[in-house]
Amino acid sequence: MSGLLFCLALAAPQPALAADVVRETRRSWDAYVHYAWGHDELRPLTRTGFDWYAHPLFMTGLDAYDTLRVMGLDGEARRVEDYVDHTLSFDDDMYVKTFEISIRLLGSLDAMYDLTGDPLVLSKARDLGDRLLRAFASPSGLPYYYVNLKTGATKGTVICAAEAGSYIFEFGALSRFTRDPKYYRAAKRASERVYGTRSAIGLIGKDYDVTTGAGLDHDSLCGCYVDSYYEYLYKGWRLLGDPELKAMWDTSIAAVNRYLAAQRGGKIWYGMADSVTGRLTGTSVTLWDAYFPALLIYAGHPWHGERAFAAWDGLWRQYGLLPMEYDFGTGKVTNPRYYLNPELMESCYYMIKLAGRPEYAADMRQYYADLKRHCRNDVAYSQIADVATMRQEDALPSFFFAETLKYLYLGFAQPAAYDFQHVVFSTEAHPLRPFAP
Repeated sequence: MSGLLFCLALAAPQPALAADVVRETRRSWDAYVHYAWGHDELRPLTRTGFDWYAHPLFMTGLDAYDTLRVMGLDGEARRVEDYVDHTLSFDDDMYVKTFEISIRLLGSLDAMYDLTGDPLVLSKARDLGDRLLRAFASPSGLPYYYVNLKTGATKGTVICAAEAGSYIFEFGALSRFTRDPKYYRAAKRASERVYGTRSAIGLIGKDYDVTTGAGLDHDSLCGCYVDSYYEYLYKGWRLLGDPELKAMWDTSIAAVNRYLAAQRGGKIWYGMADSVTGRLTGTSVTLWDAYFPALLIYAGHPWHGERAFAAWDGLWRQYGLLPMEYDFGTGKVTNPRYYLNPELMESCYYMIKLAGRPEYAADMRQYYADLKRHCRNDVAYSQIADVATMRQEDALPSFFFAETLKYLYLGFAQPAAYDFQHVVFSTEAHPLRPFAP
């Protein structure tokens, strides 16, 4: 448990709110089943289904599965299991995003197999893993942006750090389950390739050339475009026990905290710096960046984690939701949309469990109340076009089920089976039990 700050003085569970989250999850899930079953997403305002590609991949069904199980919605979860066993197929002649399909679909299948032990689920996970693995057949070992699920053809030779090095969790679990090391070898090689581009001061850039493996810029950050690369160095070690991942994380976080952390009025924002000089070059952040306080406190950096969380919490309270993009240097919103993102709820859950102060439970209550006030409608929930007007858009991303609702529930219910001693959460919040080293 090195680096993990478990606190015994936890905030008390809030069963009434936990039960309300379950009701809202069931209501939204029922809408998906009624209007969009089998499709990737529900369009709540038009009551229709939406697919990312030419053929549906059941993205919401898979992404939601372990949330249904966590909440005890077993009948709904069994319907997903049945679809996976008897209907789900990845044998489609279409290009898909390697990174997104890995974290959303392969991660879900890993978690489903961990929960059920169903060999049919493992066969589907292996099949998808084999199809995605073909994206890593590049000269550098970095994955191509797109891979054709049927033919194995690839395209897209410029990827960001997150898309290049965020496969350790899903591929590592698949290697453990199948006892075939090829998946983890490919994932770890890609992460090591990114790590190998770090500068003399320990920072990496944002974009990479798949053919050569070289970095394409000196823009160093820990938020959007890079986020899950850092997340999986630490969480990969927690899940798989590989000490080389921990060593990579330790080197990386030291540089990140030294050069990217910008203090503003007792709070910390993580901006962009030149990876060679360490000079701060950008003060723009996105709502995805709000994941970082959770990672900081999970990895044993409470001073930075709590101050970074305070910055994001203050921004939420200023607008009632998180704007897509915000410039902490000027104090101005540069993109006003809110996509039902979970990252601040995720960080709040880690604060509740690991810092244990009652104000974090109050923060979670506030987020849930605001989410219901602005995003709820008579069908389910919708993303927001502008946090100034709170106008709803006709979109409900699958991660709302996978992450947002899950972290709200866990923050209120705090079930022991999902404490950090027992599971590690992927970047898409799919829970897996740690493997023996």
